[in-house]
Amino acid sequence: MKAEHYVGGAFRSDGSAFPLVDPVTGTESGAVPEATREIVDEAVRAGRAALDGEWGAATTEERAAALRRIADGIQARFEEFVDAEVADTGKPRALAETVDIPRAIGNFRAYADLLYGRPERAYTTAVPGWSGGTGQALNYTVRRPLGVVAIISPWNLPLLLLTWKVAPALAAGNAVIAKPSEETPSTATLLASVMHEAGLPAGAFNLVHGHGAGAAGEFLTGHEGVDAIAFTGESATGAAIMRNAADHVTPLSFELGGKNPALVFADADLEAAVDGTVRSSFTHSGQICLCTERVYVQRAVFEEFVAALAEKTRTLTGYGPMISAGHRDKVLSYYRLAADEGATVVTGGGVPVFGDERDAGFYVEPTVLTGLPETARTVREEIFGPVCHVAPFDTEEEAVRLANDSPYGLASTVWTRDLSRAHRVAPRIETGIVWVNCWNLRDLRTPFGGVKASGIGREGGEYSLDFFSEPVNVCIQI
Repeated sequence: MKAEHYVGGAFRSDGSAFPLVDPVTGTESGAVPEATREIVDEAVRAGRAALDGEWGAATTEERAAALRRIADGIQARFEEFVDAEVADTGKPRALAETVDIPRAIGNFRAYADLLYGRPERAYTTAVPGWSGGTGQALNYTVRRPLGVVAIISPWNLPLLLLTWKVAPALAAGNAVIAKPSEETPSTATLLASVMHEAGLPAGAFNLVHGHGAGAAGEFLTGHEGVDAIAFTGESATGAAIMRNAADHVTPLSFELGGKNPALVFADADLEAAVDGTVRSSFTHSGQICLCTERVYVQRAVFEEFVAALAEKTRTLTGYGPMISAGHRDKVLSYYRLAADEGATVVTGGGVPVFGDERDAGFYVEPTVLTGLPETARTVREEIFGPVCHVAPFDTEEEAVRLANDSPYGLASTVWTRDLSRAHRVAPRIETGIVWVNCWNLRDLRTPFGGVKASGIGREGGEYSLDFFSEPVNVCIQI
């Protein structure tokens, strides 16, 4: 899939090009145009024109119908989207077929449905008023779109996380300028094609490609014509976007990094806990913000759990590469750091050898570590690779304290058969999401987001629609 910008209803490839690299083989697979400041300016103007024209005048029913056409368009080109997602990320095809593309379709359909579930809030009051005396007044609340919104999405779940924001932004009536990661431009370009085929008014959805600092990302997040920014990615990048947007006091929604804990109690179903931890630590080779990197196991079952986890990890096959050579080198540097800090490498810790073209790609071994103190950098810092550190605990209080001893607070898992314990522990863990005896079981309507360095605000269902719209109170004296 050739990557192109999509601005004001037209595809274009102007701007200097940079290479797209296949993470499976390490070879160049295409070229991506770099958006200039002028192209970003044009996209902002196109968005504003759409709001002043046909898209701004669209009714709720018309917006919902457009979202359904987009969902149908992705469904009709399902295999094309899967091919593009796999080519850019190197992830297993089964993951793209069962998670990324179906969830993207579901995002548009879910928000089309939600548009019909947001009645105006109306109530009659008798209150003192500055206009003179006490009188009856009818108050009701309506919501209007924020305007032109910038959406910046990451490389790990390119289409899913892009549509997670685009769908509610369009549902609320905004014009969108999307910038996907420079590592994964293909499904975003396909989405622009679907938008075009679905008859979305010119400028309602715009797409620009490019890098972040000193490039398209910075031009977009610091633009005075951008009315809101929604971003998923690293915490450090989020902080940079915050600084860039500060001059214009631009509203922000951030889903950032995580160093997610799992708590395994002695009464847990250990087989389920091991299987669940393998999933939560190694799915997409650990390149998901929700993945588990810190595992705390009650001492009575610690040795048994570590042995079973290591055995299961050694049998993993078919996993994908790191997204880039740079990211592979980062993960490997943490493997070396863990050894320097005194970790026991239970399994993994290096680079796999396949004996085929994958040996030139960006693979690392799924890795299980033990023996590090909580102060170790390997335990404190997000690695974003297929690795977890396992440590023992004795009491429920200690488990909660260990889980919360982190600058991050995105997601956590609790493994226990004790329902009372689950209800006691879950609300005390300082994360935005707590899974009990499962991982990544997601309903699109529930709040999604983190605390501390893991983000600002919540996404999903009504929460996304609340961010992408502004409540307006209308008060009429009777």
